[in-house]
Amino acid sequence: MSEYPGLAWLARYRAAVNADPELKVIGDWFTTTFALTFGPSRYALAVDRGRIVDIFAAPRLDVRAIFGFRAPVEVWRKFLAPDPPPLYHDFFAMLMRVPEFVLEGDGLAAMQNARALHRMMNIMRETGTPDA
Repeated sequence: MSEYPGLAWLARYRAAVNADPELKVIGDWFTTTFALTFGPSRYALAVDRGRIVDIFAAPRLDVRAIFGFRAPVEVWRKFLAPDPPPLYHDFFAMLMRVPEFVLEGDGLAAMQNARALHRMMNIMRETGTPDA
């Protein structure tokens, strides 16, 4: 089985984030590297002023992620579904009510960038399912 969601999907996600007009406005102060862990597959996304400038697959110690989101693949599949079940429609809802969806690292840094991060996660849903 290939890694979920895979680099091709992440490239589509990156293009959607970088083309988003809302993030161009609200992302000016969102510069960090954060991690996304889909089951056993971990990625680090380097963000500069609301734009994804690099994606690191299976990052090691040389890539420092300030915070990250970790969940089993089945949780991510529900989040990315065209019609997600209750509690899987928004990453804030998942943080509060889905125990398998975990915020790792510096939660303060994540919440200081909550508006831009929320938009990025919504774009993730808009990107569609990696299985499609």
